[in-house]
Amino acid sequence: MPVRQLPEAIVNRIAAGEVVERPASVIKELVENALDAGATRIDVATEGGGRRLMRVSDNGCGMPQGDLELAVERHATSKLDGEDLLEIRTLGFRGEALPSIGAVARLKITTRHAGAAHAMTIAVDGGAKSTVKPAALGQGTVVEVRDLFFATPARLKFLKSDRSETEAVREIVRRLAMSRPDVAFSLANEERSPVTWAAALPGAPGRLARLGDVMGPEFRANAVEFYAEREGVSVAGFAGLPTFTRANSLGQYPFVNDRPVRDKLLVGAVRAAYADYLPRDRHPVLAVFMSVGSREVDVNVHPAKSEVRFRDPGLVRALLVHALKEALARDGARAATTGGTATIAAFRAGYGGRAGNFDWRRSPARPIALAGNAALGLDAPDVVRLVSLAEELVRYGLLIEGFGPGAVIVRETPAPLGNVNAMALVRDLAEHVAEWDEALPLERRLMHVAATMACHGSVRAGRRLQPAEMNALLREMERTPNSGQCNHGRPTYVELKLADIERLFARR
Repeated sequence: MPVRQLPEAIVNRIAAGEVVERPASVIKELVENALDAGATRIDVATEGGGRRLMRVSDNGCGMPQGDLELAVERHATSKLDGEDLLEIRTLGFRGEALPSIGAVARLKITTRHAGAAHAMTIAVDGGAKSTVKPAALGQGTVVEVRDLFFATPARLKFLKSDRSETEAVREIVRRLAMSRPDVAFSLANEERSPVTWAAALPGAPGRLARLGDVMGPEFRANAVEFYAEREGVSVAGFAGLPTFTRANSLGQYPFVNDRPVRDKLLVGAVRAAYADYLPRDRHPVLAVFMSVGSREVDVNVHPAKSEVRFRDPGLVRALLVHALKEALARDGARAATTGGTATIAAFRAGYGGRAGNFDWRRSPARPIALAGNAALGLDAPDVVRLVSLAEELVRYGLLIEGFGPGAVIVRETPAPLGNVNAMALVRDLAEHVAEWDEALPLERRLMHVAATMACHGSVRAGRRLQPAEMNALLREMERTPNSGQCNHGRPTYVELKLADIERLFARR
């Protein structure tokens, strides 16, 4: 077959395949453009998991007409001042991804440059560009992407369900919102109520506030701050206590120069820092923000810029391990606040009334009573996934029901597990289910469920101690570094606030 020059439309669609993997990758590019435009508020909306519509609106600086025309051309960018590919100081401002998106979808950009008399708009429909026309817009830029992959129908077959694509978009927006707490974000789709994250104050308190808004209040209550700097590289962030862990590494969020990334080096450094605290089947929860000179890190390793390569990986790893170990040693005596709620639930479970002639010892499951405060707070996607598995879980004696967008009620737990911590069991199940591939066979799913339950049923009771022994043990704990948990990451004590004790005695 002779060599031939491919048509421009085909070239653009090939390029799109490297950048536009799914709706979430489109949202990532558009939100990063908005951040680089100086936006202080970004609104994201999707329909049909992003297939039908994706809209990103910002109040940034906008673009003049000339830049708008160039932004939808290949090999046009405002990210580089010169020709040095290592001098990249932005996330990806205008251009680059836009022509790739327009090659496989219906793209419309409306923008108003600061000081311009009116807004301008341009459309790209399957690679066909329109002329620039006047439009109405008060400030910033609005980008709409409709009918994703209509120009390449074969790509549609590789997309997952609308719910899965929606969750992928949500995860992307969550990560970008975590990277920039000074910017307000909103996310809306037809499957759930809109979510809004207000802009936070600058500095560490504002960063922790945003992390708590995105990752949940439990992380905020159980996180320790860390910071270290050496040779122009700095690492900062918040890490969960060793007693506040997950069954997978999905709760680890690394950022490099405010760019959300996936990096094996950083994951390995986190594992090394927690090696003396956690078993291999538990993973810490943390957000780490690394600042490094643009010439010391290559962000062009991956087409979507989700991976990076450091010039001095040894320095980066050592710095992060040192920062985390120092923070954990400083606050190692703390125990996770979640222990108090679980303890109250355990006390109250024993005060449940009699259930008529129901013989729990002959049943595969036993009823339990949970206080309102222990009614198992989860991410809405976790609840949806667990409720969809309710019929499978019943086969093992675990009966759950949805209880609003962020909670489930545990009606029964398997009798062979004894006084199981239902909250911890459901959380672990939710974390394992989050890692499942949709194509995972039912048998494999049930095996995962059974394995998780078996782990919770293997907890062994300790022996009784005399008062003198208990006193000596407590004094020894006060002198022992990192005594808040054992080497397997389990808490060595439970902290009860005054409010918790008042609840136990029905004073609250």
